[in-house]
Amino acid sequence: MNRLLGFLLTFLIPLLCQAQERAMVFQRGKEGHAIYRIPAIISLPNGELLAFAEGRVNGSDDYGDVNLVMKRSADQGKTWSSIQTLVDYDTLQAGNPAPVVDLFDPKHAQGVIFLFYNTGNNHEYDIRMNKGVREIWQIKSYDLGKSWSAPENITRQVHRPNHPTFNPSYAFKEDWRSYANTPGHAFQFQKGPYAGRIFVAANHSAGPPQDQFAEYQAHGFFTDDHGNSFGISESIQFPGSNESIAAELTNGRMIMSIRNQKGDIRQRILAYSSDGGKTWDEQYFDPQLPDPVNQASILDLGEKDGKTILAHSNAADEQHRNNLTIKLSFDEGKTWSKSILIDRTDDPKKQAWTAYSDLVKLSDSSIGILYERDNYQEIVFQVVDWKK
Repeated sequence: MNRLLGFLLTFLIPLLCQAQERAMVFQRGKEGHAIYRIPAIISLPNGELLAFAEGRVNGSDDYGDVNLVMKRSADQGKTWSSIQTLVDYDTLQAGNPAPVVDLFDPKHAQGVIFLFYNTGNNHEYDIRMNKGVREIWQIKSYDLGKSWSAPENITRQVHRPNHPTFNPSYAFKEDWRSYANTPGHAFQFQKGPYAGRIFVAANHSAGPPQDQFAEYQAHGFFTDDHGNSFGISESIQFPGSNESIAAELTNGRMIMSIRNQKGDIRQRILAYSSDGGKTWDEQYFDPQLPDPVNQASILDLGEKDGKTILAHSNAADEQHRNNLTIKLSFDEGKTWSKSILIDRTDDPKKQAWTAYSDLVKLSDSSIGILYERDNYQEIVFQVVDWKK
């Protein structure tokens, strides 16, 4: 009996506790979609959480019949509502949900939820060949996500396509082609000279396809008037920079974490701005943040000793989408002094174990992570006490 008790305490009970801490949000083959990908999550002023994803109707392809879907949690991520479809672009693609809550609109004291997303009418490679168009849209909710406004096309303000046969106004000399928001959440500056500004990290390709995806560059777009007009940031200088996500720092500064699509250097690119994301002061590969050409998330956790504490999540492995890790920085991203392993597998047959993730602040000591696991079989939510 003592041996059995020891076995339970040592092996089974920790597994059960771990299972209880991880909540299923979206599961492959359930609720009308073959697969779910590209998670994003935000917290609301009333403490509820909203989780977003792409609901891919027929399979795992990035292009095809792809809807934007949402679920709600009223208990800090322990349980989740049934699925709600927000955008259904018929048999075409609606993707890359980038949600954010506007807390600075004086007309709406409880906050306005923005959801930015992309649509596309062809495969990514064909769009890079100018045989299709990516467009950018926003929808808003004034009642904490219970209902949503009609989609508003903001393509001409935040994109630079040169495809007048599709739309005569799409005649920009920059000739941007492929385009995608984040993936993950957008953010709003809460303090400093840019308080109220909403910033959406993004990326584009310019001109025809080049070797090693060199036509890709990350950038961002922003609004200072609650989504009525937009500006576009300077592009990141590294050819091949694409999927990106950003967070606020102190004194109007911000940081952006960027994927290197070329894959020649398996590290995250970090970029810093001191003018609210219009231009970039510093850009470099960070060897402290290994990456297998994948997505990441970054989050402002508050300040300590006058510096922003940051959390960064990604598959911290140079070769495989595995080893999902949260790293913490107490000096605004210059060093990452604490690592928290979230999920991994050592099975060589399951190298794509954990992939895309998004972070949300729950309290002064806890964050939530919404992430893809088990070779894209599911999107789950887990609470992490980062101060332990």
